Amino acid sequence: MFRFRLGSIPVEVHPSHLLVSAMIAWGSIGAAQDGWPFRQVEGAPALGHASAMVVYILSWMLIVFVSVLIHEMGHALASRLFGYRPSIALVWMGGHTLPNDEPGPLPWKRNLLITAAGPFFGLMLGIASGVGYSMLKGRSPALDFFLFTFMVANLFWAVLNMLPVLPLDGGHITTTLATRMFGPRKGFILAQGLALLVCVAAVVFGLKTGSLLFTIIFAMYGVQAFRVVAEGMRGGEKARVSNLSGPLAEKLREAKVALDAGRMDDARRLSAGVLETEEGLTPQLASHAHHMLGWVALKEGQGRQALDHFSQVQGLPVEPHAVAAAFSLVGDDGRALDWWKQAWQTSSDRTVLHEYAGTLIRLGREQEALRLPSLDPAAAYSCAERVLFIRGAYSEAATVSEAALQHTPSATIAYDAACAYARARNVPDAVRMLRRATELGFRDGGYAASDEDLAPLHGHPDFEAWLTELRQSAAS
Repeated sequence: MFRFRLGSIPVEVHPSHLLVSAMIAWGSIGAAQDGWPFRQVEGAPALGHASAMVVYILSWMLIVFVSVLIHEMGHALASRLFGYRPSIALVWMGGHTLPNDEPGPLPWKRNLLITAAGPFFGLMLGIASGVGYSMLKGRSPALDFFLFTFMVANLFWAVLNMLPVLPLDGGHITTTLATRMFGPRKGFILAQGLALLVCVAAVVFGLKTGSLLFTIIFAMYGVQAFRVVAEGMRGGEKARVSNLSGPLAEKLREAKVALDAGRMDDARRLSAGVLETEEGLTPQLASHAHHMLGWVALKEGQGRQALDHFSQVQGLPVEPHAVAAAFSLVGDDGRALDWWKQAWQTSSDRTVLHEYAGTLIRLGREQEALRLPSLDPAAAYSCAERVLFIRGAYSEAATVSEAALQHTPSATIAYDAACAYARARNVPDAVRMLRRATELGFRDGGYAASDEDLAPLHGHPDFEAWLTELRQSAAS
């Protein structure tokens, strides 16, 4: 692997990319014997013919490298327009571009524009090469070869890449539109059904034309699409880690057990170990590993890391409430709200309902939140406060907790408000809330004395006086 930068955009080139481009060149040598550079060595010894083969393969590798890089630069530059900081990796037959400034599922309109920018840049390179070929044709056999090959390769790839099949850009576009129109689950299945039909047609075309590589590629894509459709029809049962096989799948199952048991370090280590293993790592296994790591990040309050991992999950849906929670943690409640609403409407889960209401409260839409059916106001305010606390917005968290006390006088809520005020270094309000907590029944002085959230109050006379009164009350 080697790395370089194009301006502020880092680029990684994996050995697999160079290997595949060399294989593509090798496979086309038979049809290129009448052109450059083979025509230039007609009648030459075997060494001359071998050198022409080397030149031809290296030239094709350069064409593939530049073409893929320009394609990915389209994605990257479009990402930069929206303020992201993308990175490019060239791997196998193509590459991928990921934003790393605000990682995660993008707003759908941005997602469409960024995705379409790649094929557009490739199309422009193909057109520019075609114009250059028509203007300069005949001046140099090598120049003719490069311009003509750039034109054909990029025009063909731009059209091919817009087919509605994952992982092609066209597949991402149709999936985005379908999930937007029909919902995340139904839309994803419909998009994969369309992909399956296209793959069948592509395989038939490949068989008729004798294009073995084309046939194999779309057969693989078709199998993946068929699995997704079948899983969707059976309620997604196959998407579970428990149905995968092999040593890497066993690691993922161990990671799932660790995640469920709250052993985050083990879950992270096992899932990351799967991603670091080159042999036997399939896109499906990698997606499960990223999905697992996303959940680990969520449980540790790391919203950006969660979004980063969820954005790399392909072929299986990410739970709407997981995406919503991640956006909430990074402070993007406006984007989180739609995901929470979607999750609530599809699950009717009361926990999700209260997280949705908590998001509305953080957005200042308190009355709208309180009108939600079957709502427990205390739970909704608690959800709103907890996220603010995790973000470090302690004063806002304390304000939300005080508002909750108006609906549900609770020692726990008052104590949480005191902790938030203490973290904000607001000693008078923290002590005021602690006294309110004792009025509502809080009696655990030992816990309060050792609570790290109240550590900023240690040594302050008012806090020490409250703590003494609490202990004396408990002793009597």
